[in-house]
Amino acid sequence: KLAVVYEALGEHVVKNIREPIRVYQVRLDQTPAGPAPAIEKIVGRPSWRRATVLLGLALLVVAGGVAVWSLYLRSRPPGFELPDRPSIAVLPFQNMSGDAGQEYFSDGMTEDLITGLAKLSGLFVIARNSVFVYKGKAVKPAQVSRDLGVRYILEGSVRKAGNQVRITAQLVDATTGYHVWAERYDRDLKDVFALQDEVTQKIVGVLAVKLTVPEKVGLTRAPTGNLEAYDYVLRGKEYRWRTTREANAEAGKMFRRAIELDPDYAAAYAELGWTHLQAWQFQWSRDPETLQRAFELAQQAIARDDSSATCYALLSQILLWKKEHERAIAQAQRAVALAPNDADSYETLAEVLAWSGRAEEAIGHIKQAMRLNPQYPFFYLWTLGHAYYLTGRSAEAIATLKKLIEQNPNFLPAHAFLSILYGEQGRDQDARAEAMAASRLSPQSSLESLRQIVPYRNEKDLERFLTAMRKAGMK
Repeated sequence: KLAVVYEALGEHVVKNIREPIRVYQVRLDQTPAGPAPAIEKIVGRPSWRRATVLLGLALLVVAGGVAVWSLYLRSRPPGFELPDRPSIAVLPFQNMSGDAGQEYFSDGMTEDLITGLAKLSGLFVIARNSVFVYKGKAVKPAQVSRDLGVRYILEGSVRKAGNQVRITAQLVDATTGYHVWAERYDRDLKDVFALQDEVTQKIVGVLAVKLTVPEKVGLTRAPTGNLEAYDYVLRGKEYRWRTTREANAEAGKMFRRAIELDPDYAAAYAELGWTHLQAWQFQWSRDPETLQRAFELAQQAIARDDSSATCYALLSQILLWKKEHERAIAQAQRAVALAPNDADSYETLAEVLAWSGRAEEAIGHIKQAMRLNPQYPFFYLWTLGHAYYLTGRSAEAIATLKKLIEQNPNFLPAHAFLSILYGEQGRDQDARAEAMAASRLSPQSSLESLRQIVPYRNEKDLERFLTAMRKAGMK
C-alpha cells in the first residue's frame, strides 16, 4: 500500500460508458491519519524509489490511455457517436478457396452472420450494404470503426473444399486494436449452420449480450436441411443483388431449384418473391399476376418461418403496392420487431408510412436505417426525399433528390418529384427539364396509369402529384 489519501468524488457519467463510475482523487497534500512507519524503514530507500517510478509509470499508462481514447473519439466523424450498446460491423469474409467461383459462398456466410446478429436487440449491427464496400480492400479496423461508427469489427476467411469448410474469425476492439477473440473452425460442410450459430454465440458471449427467449430460440434454428438448396439460394442472391432484368431472371431459376430441393425452405420462397416484386417495380413485367405471385410467395415463406424479418418486409412492400396501407404498416412493424438492426426493414417501414400519410414518422425511421447502413443504397435517399416533399420541407427534398440523381441518374421518381418541386417554386425551366428526363425514362406513362399505380393513401397527396404531372405536359 502507498501512504496516500483518497477523496471520493461520487459517481460521474463518462462519455461512451453506459453506467456511471465512481471517481476518486489522490490528495498529495495530506497524509493518512495516525502514526505511520517510514516507508524507507520498511522497504528500504532503493525500493521506495522503485515504487515511486512504478507509480509514475502507471499514471503515465493511464494518462496515455485516456489521451488515446480522447483522440479516438475526437477523430470520429460528426454524428457517429458510439451507440449505447455493443456495436459491430462484420466485414466480408475472404474467399480462401483459390476459386473465384466460390465468392458467393464466402459472401453468403458473411450475410448470414449479419442477418443472425441483426435479430439481437442487445447489439447494434451495421448492414450488409455498408460493409461490402470494403470487400477486397485492406483496411484497418480503426478506419472501419470511424467510417461506420462502431466499436467492434469481425473479420475472417472461408475456405471451401469438397465437403469440408474452414472458417477463421477474429473479433477486434477498434478502440484499442486488441483482438478480443479469435478462432479457427474445420468442419464438414453439412455442419455449416451449426458453425454459423457457434460463431454468433461466441460473439454474444464475449460482448456479454443479453438475449430474450425468442432470440435464443431463433439463433439455433437451421434454415434448411438441404445443403444443395442452401447453395442455390446463395447463388441466387448474388444474382439478385445485381438488379438487372437478366440477373433477376437467373436468380429466379435458382430460387425455384432450391424450392424443388427443399419445399419447406422459407428463404427460397421469400427470395423468389423478391424477384417477382422487383420485376413488377422496375416494370420488367407488365403482367398484373406478377405482383399477385409475389404476394403468394411471401405468404408461403411466412407459413414456413414466421420469425424471418425479410419475409414480412417483402409482404409489406407488396401490400403497399396493392394499396392495403394498414396491413402494409403492420407487416413492416413486425419486420422491425423481429430484426431490430435490419436497416432495410426500417427503410420499408419509412416508405410505407410516407405513402400512407404519416411522412413525419417516416423521417425518423429512414434516418435510423441510414445510421444502421451508413453506406446506404440510393433508394434510401428517395424515401427521405419523398418524406421531406410530403412534409413541406421543399429545400431539403430538392437537395436530397439531387444527391440521389448524382448516384443514379436513371431513377425515374427522383426526376418526377423534382419536376413537381421546381414547378411549385415557380422554376418552370427546371421543372420542364426534369419532366423531360422522367418522360425519356418512361415514355409509356400516362396520367391514368399513374393514378392506378401510385399508392398514395390520401387523395390530396395523389391529386397534388397528378396536377403537377398534368402541368408538366403529361396526358
